[in-house]
Amino acid sequence: MNKISQFRGTLIPFDRSNIDTDAILPKQYLKMLDKTGYGDFLFDDERYLDPGDSETPLQTRRKNQNFILNIPPYNRGTILVSKKNFGCGSSREHAVWAIRDFGIRVIIAESFGEIFFNNCIKNGVAPIILGEEQVASLLNVANKNPDTLVRVDLSEGTLSLNGNQIAFSLHPSHRTSLSEGLDEIEETLSIGDKIRAYERSRLQSEPWVFVNF
Repeated sequence: MNKISQFRGTLIPFDRSNIDTDAILPKQYLKMLDKTGYGDFLFDDERYLDPGDSETPLQTRRKNQNFILNIPPYNRGTILVSKKNFGCGSSREHAVWAIRDFGIRVIIAESFGEIFFNNCIKNGVAPIILGEEQVASLLNVANKNPDTLVRVDLSEGTLSLNGNQIAFSLHPSHRTSLSEGLDEIEETLSIGDKIRAYERSRLQSEPWVFVNF
């Protein structure tokens, strides 16, 4: 998993609440077997004027030129800003893969769907929760000055832009996972020595537990 501790990027404004995972990545793309290659299908139903699936050649599809991801410079943005309950709906991890593959590494919202939030952590996308007024301010900046550079520092818990700082909180374990690029399996493997030491101590203190092993 790619590490993310300090990050600089520009904002993509999604001035909406309750964006569900089916909108982020429609169900027809769930049959793809790999964990990469979803970026072109992010917000597929709104991004294109005609329907498609993973087997439809992209060059044959008509883009919706009024959709935010098709409008420069937002089509090169890497920090998405939205409102309440981003990533609600089904638990599909593919939605985060599509966001990551598009190039978005940070999502800022007032709240997230719980499973989506955890999927972000496991896939190297930083989900940051801010208050309603702070989100509104960032949306305003993104709309008026789309090239504004934003610096995200997970270790400090700050967003910096235009000489100002906005503080946010992130659980220490989530911060570690993102900054060290560890998914749940890699986190477990990183403490393998402690696990083996614990098993040895149990073997000594409670040997009857291991009789059949």
